[in-house]
Order: sequence, then structure tokens, then C-alpha cells
Amino acid sequence: MFYTNTIRLCELFVIINAFIAIIIGLHSTESKLNFYVNKDEIQKLLGLTAEINYIKNGHINDYALGFVITVPSNITDLYYTWSSPIPSIRYSIGFKVSDTLAMETPTLNISNDGFVPINEQVFQVSLICSGRVAEVEIQMMVNLTMPYTNNQTELVLKRKKICIKSDQTSGSIDNNNIRLKPSVIDQKIGSRDSSALSIIVASGSCFILIVALLALLCYFLYVRSQKDRRTQTNDYEGSLTNISSKSGHIYLRVDTPSNIAISRNGSHYSSFRGFLNAPPNSLYRTLSVPIYTHNKHNMNTRLSDKSCDLEVNRKKILLQQNIMEGTFGKVVFGLIVTNFNEMSAESKVMIKTVSDQASKYQISVFLSEGMRFKALKHPNILSISGTCIDDPHRPLLIYPYMNSGNLKLFLLKSSTHKYSSETQIHTFLTQDLVQMAIHITSAVIYLNSQNMIHRDLSTRNCLVQTNDQNSFLVKLCDNALSRDLFPNDYHCLGDNENRPIKWLALESLVKREFTQLSDVWSFGVTLWELMTCGQQPYAEVDPFEMAAYLRDGYRLFQPINCPDRLYDIMICCWNVDPEARPTFPQLYSCLQDFHQTLGKYI
Repeated sequence: MFYTNTIRLCELFVIINAFIAIIIGLHSTESKLNFYVNKDEIQKLLGLTAEINYIKNGHINDYALGFVITVPSNITDLYYTWSSPIPSIRYSIGFKVSDTLAMETPTLNISNDGFVPINEQVFQVSLICSGRVAEVEIQMMVNLTMPYTNNQTELVLKRKKICIKSDQTSGSIDNNNIRLKPSVIDQKIGSRDSSALSIIVASGSCFILIVALLALLCYFLYVRSQKDRRTQTNDYEGSLTNISSKSGHIYLRVDTPSNIAISRNGSHYSSFRGFLNAPPNSLYRTLSVPIYTHNKHNMNTRLSDKSCDLEVNRKKILLQQNIMEGTFGKVVFGLIVTNFNEMSAESKVMIKTVSDQASKYQISVFLSEGMRFKALKHPNILSISGTCIDDPHRPLLIYPYMNSGNLKLFLLKSSTHKYSSETQIHTFLTQDLVQMAIHITSAVIYLNSQNMIHRDLSTRNCLVQTNDQNSFLVKLCDNALSRDLFPNDYHCLGDNENRPIKWLALESLVKREFTQLSDVWSFGVTLWELMTCGQQPYAEVDPFEMAAYLRDGYRLFQPINCPDRLYDIMICCWNVDPEARPTFPQLYSCLQDFHQTLGKYI
């Protein structure tokens, strides 16, 4: 009996020790659990040399979980790194997709549930777009269950995937491939009896009768709606006439909504090709390739080789007066100094940053949009020259300084087509404005060569440099902070997204399709901004009416002192059919020829 009791005490002692070991091991597991996105992945997504730690040594980073990271259209795979000392933490991973028509449920290269590995492991998440153009919000839910306690921790990682249009749709179904086996068909036919056949015939007759009645009803409603539409169109045109008479603006109304054509001075252009085939007295009739040749060596350049050049110590940045300021962001004039005692400025810079009112989402969008042009090298593109992100609440994006600032504000200051310098008053000539348009087209041609589209082409996203000879250099920049600094240019149509409604092509406005040819439409509006010295396009039109307004064929009026040929280019850019619009190389060639012709007479 004594021997048996001794054995039981020993067993109890072993169990207690094992339980203590489990508790210690559990504590050790929690303290060493790591889950993060490594530097290479962040470099690929945001162009930043940093890690994002969701769990570090068992501590959850709520700040990192609050970020919504935008995934560019050319990236389809995401990578995460995790590890745990012992295989005792169970995981399960699930996904939520905001638009299942545009994207399938993401897939993993590991099982959806299991145990967190002992050694550091990288797993992959594949994002498969179906071919529909959309911005899809993705939530990846990671549930972690601690051993023996059943305590669960849920992490929600947020991503926004840009899906663009593709020729092949992965989710499509080919009806020609759907077949039934002959044996199955014969079996089903042989099992039918006469009563079932009668029911089918009767049902078919009723169906045909119902379809005929519906067709008659639809025809009646169509005839009635056409009559009402004619009445409404007359009223609508009358209201536009009243608007134009009040503002002094005469909007162009084309003959048909689907064919942008202009009938003025006896000339008709249904497309840009018709415009190029104009009579011999045309100022320009031939096409040529752009003069600027692109350096293919810069394609797909990443910051990985230049991260040291872009990272700037915050102690070397001297912030001075504000250039522009919005609700949560601002643009500041600054200096990069090497010695604060001597205060010798190494270079003047322009700095974009955020204020204390900026949310985590706004900071994430700011960094994502600001890093778009990070590795681009072109004389007409303003890309960032440095970054300072050591403070996640107050990141700094550093740009080369442009002494005349934002192009839209620069034009507005010269509403009478005059620009005051220290020695003289310079008058904006048509030749100057055309030269600015050439700079913008040259920049977009380079973007297209990098397989990029701007999506927000306008004068507010350009900066200008002037020299002593009063010549102008225009550079295209990203749209970081544009929504905040120019709130009147962006509108939300009930979809919780501010968009430049009055610069968008019809297909971008209605279908959210963005292509190089939709940028052509926006360039036409930008050219109109140049010729009006920064006036607001469609100022009298309600943003909610823009889609119907454009469908009915109305376009911006011809600016005062705008040459007919220049306005013809704008009209061709606003063709409803994207394929009928000019390309940017064609626009570049025409504007170059026009600029040279103007120089002969000035």
C-alpha cells in the first residue's frame, strides 16, 4: 500500500511539473510570437525601407493594423513573415472582399488553418482580379488561439487592390464547354411520360403568351418615354441657354451624344483622324514621334538601390513658411542644411507633410500617392528627392523647389494674362501656354512608357519654374494632398470617394475605367485650364449632373482668344469613343507644329 501511494505521489509531482512547464512555455510562446511584413515587401508596395510589425515579441501593434495599404495593379502576390518558438499556437485565416465580381477570394500557399511554425516562415497571399476595373477592399482575418487556454486573438489586415481591365477574365464561363453526357440525356428523355410532356407544352404556351404581353407593354412605355424625353430635352436646352446667358459662357452641343463632332466655320471633325485630314491651310497635318527619347534603363527602377539617397535625417531639414495648407495636409518651403551653426543652405526644397488632424488612413493614402513617381527621371516630371518617415505620425516627402509654385495658382494670379516680375510685366502669349501644354504631354508620354496612367491630370498637379528670361518650365507631379489643398475640384457622388468629377472622361465617371485615353480627356480639360488661366471647368454644372450633361453631348465653351485650331484639339480629346481620341504622341506632334507656326508670326 505504501509503495502504491508513493507511485501516485510521484505521478502527481510529474503532472504538476509538466503543468508548470506548459505555463512557462505558454508565456515564452506569447512573448516571442512575431508576425510582420518584411522590408522587401514594403519596398515593393510603398517604396519605403521599413518593416511593418503586426505582432512583435507577443505585443500587438494596433497602429500598424490601422493602415490600409494600396496594392498596385501590377502586384498580385503579398508575402507575410511569422514564427513561434513551439508549434502550439493554432491559426486560422479567412478573407472578406468588397467586390466579388472584380476579385476572387484570395488564396494562400499554406493551409487556411494549422499551427504557427517554429522557424521563421514566409507565406504568400494571391490576389486574383477577374478583369473588371475596380478598387477592391480586402480584409484578411488571422485568428490565433493560444494553447491550453483557448484564448483567441483576431488580427484584421486591410488592403486595397487596384484591378484593371484585362483581355481575359478568369471568372468567365464558356458556354461552349458545358456539355451533358449522351447517356444522361437519353436516360432523362426515356423517363418522361406523356403527362409530364403535356405539362411542359402548357407551361411553354403560357410563357410565350406572357412574353408577348410584356413586349407590348414595353413598346408602349418606350413610345411614351420618348415623347417625355423630347419634352424634357427642350426644357433642358432652355435651362442651359439661361445659364449661358447669365454667365456669358456658351457650351458646345454636338449633334449626337455618341459622336463628338464640331460644326464651325464650315469644318466638321467626327474624330481626331478627321481633324488631321483637314484642308491644306491647316497649321499641322502630319504626325511625328516625340523629340524626347526615354531612357529604358530607368524602367522598373526601385528604391532598393537608392534608399540611402532618399532617406534624409530630420535634423537636417529646416521647415520655414507654409506655401499651401489644407485641413490635414500642407506644403512647406524648407532647406536642407548641413551645419545649423553656419546655417548654410545646401538646397531649397518643397516639403509635403500632414498635420495632427490627419488620420491613419489619410497618412496611408498620402504616402501611397506621394511615392508613385519615386523612381521616375524626366525633365518634365517632379518626383520626390528625399523622404523622412522616422515619425509615422508626421512623415515628410521632399521635392525639388519650383520657384513659381503650383501651376493652377500661378495662372489664377495672372487672370488678366499678366505676370509681374521684379523688372517688367510679362504677358502670357498663346505660344507660352502651348509650350506649357507640350511639357505636360511630354511628361505623360514618359509615364505611359513606364506603363503608368496619371488618373488626375490637371493644372493643380503641375508646378512651374520661371527664369530670368521669363520662360517657363512645367513639371507634372503626383496628386498627394490635392484633394485636401483643392477641395472645390473634387466631389463625392454618394460613394464615399472624392474624385475630380469635372476632369474625368465619361467612361471613368460612369464605369470607373481609367486608361491612357481617359487621361487624354483630362488633358483636354487641362488645356482648357491653360487657355482660361486657371478657370474652373463646368462651374455652373452640378457634379451630380455631369454624366447626363456629357452624354447629351455638351462640352466646355471655347475660351476667349483661344485659336480655333487649339479648341479643335480639345474637342477631339472629349470624344465619347475613346478610340477616336488622339494619343499623347499625336497631341505632342500637333502642339509642337502649332508652337513652331506661332513663332513665325510673333
